[in-house]
Amino acid sequence: MQSAPATISTAGARVAIPAFIFVWATGYVVAKLAAKDAEALSFLIVRYLGVMIMMALLAVLAGARWPNKRDALHIAVAGVMIQAIYLGGVWVSIRMGLSAGVAALIVNLQPVLTVCLAHWTGERVNARQIAGVAVGFVGVMIVLYAKLAGVSAQSLAWSTLICFVALMGTTFGVLYQKRFVPHFDLRAGQAIQFAAATAATLPFAWAFESFSIRWTTEVIIAMAWSILVLSGVGITLMFYLLRTGSVTRLTSTMYVVPGLTAILAWLMFDEKLGGNVIVGMAVTLLGIYLVVAPSRRRPETASS
Repeated sequence: MQSAPATISTAGARVAIPAFIFVWATGYVVAKLAAKDAEALSFLIVRYLGVMIMMALLAVLAGARWPNKRDALHIAVAGVMIQAIYLGGVWVSIRMGLSAGVAALIVNLQPVLTVCLAHWTGERVNARQIAGVAVGFVGVMIVLYAKLAGVSAQSLAWSTLICFVALMGTTFGVLYQKRFVPHFDLRAGQAIQFAAATAATLPFAWAFESFSIRWTTEVIIAMAWSILVLSGVGITLMFYLLRTGSVTRLTSTMYVVPGLTAILAWLMFDEKLGGNVIVGMAVTLLGIYLVVAPSRRRPETASS
């Protein structure tokens, strides 16, 4: 009975991980697409409400099992960190002028923090995985070196700080969820998480924004993509991967996101793209392989 989750993880990950990487990378591009015409937190509140309603309806129609009060509280706490703090930080920093590629670089340093805190979830990290995290980090730095070199320290100050807050939110949120409530119905759980994210974001939007959204074509596309794909598909894939695999392996795959984001931003917004992306992506993929490749075990002896 214990082999089923591993089988699901191995077969499902072949599709789920590439799909998750692509969907996650589009999030930074979508944030930039809507940044000109919509205030960040105001946009996100509409997005949260849309996902909450969609997931709640799916849960009710499917007769999903809703979590008890204790688990619902843990789900809500994780939702505030993963949704409100992470998404709010990324969207606000990009709205302030941070490029999509640099935002992706900062937030996708998550594997470094995850490895440092892996003991919190009871995961064992071997030397090869630590080396993979280091190699992947070097690859990320190569990908976005030109972008970082061209931005002044003054202009980066506040937007970078906010983006680092987003990094802390998603890292601790994923670890918290993995430790306290790893299993729950994805539809009911997301309805709870986005309700909690709405409640946490609303006071900040009220204090710092004017709820200004111009419903241009770009904003409508960004909203539809955010609700149906980024949250509906992307978050579901992330929860699925958390349920069927380790946090360290999941977060290590995020190293490829900045490179892919840089390519998408180049195609859509003409952000600078050079040969550093190709080299950095190759180094990044090597790092990911070192983390996720199965360990070779020594043959068991007869006595063992």
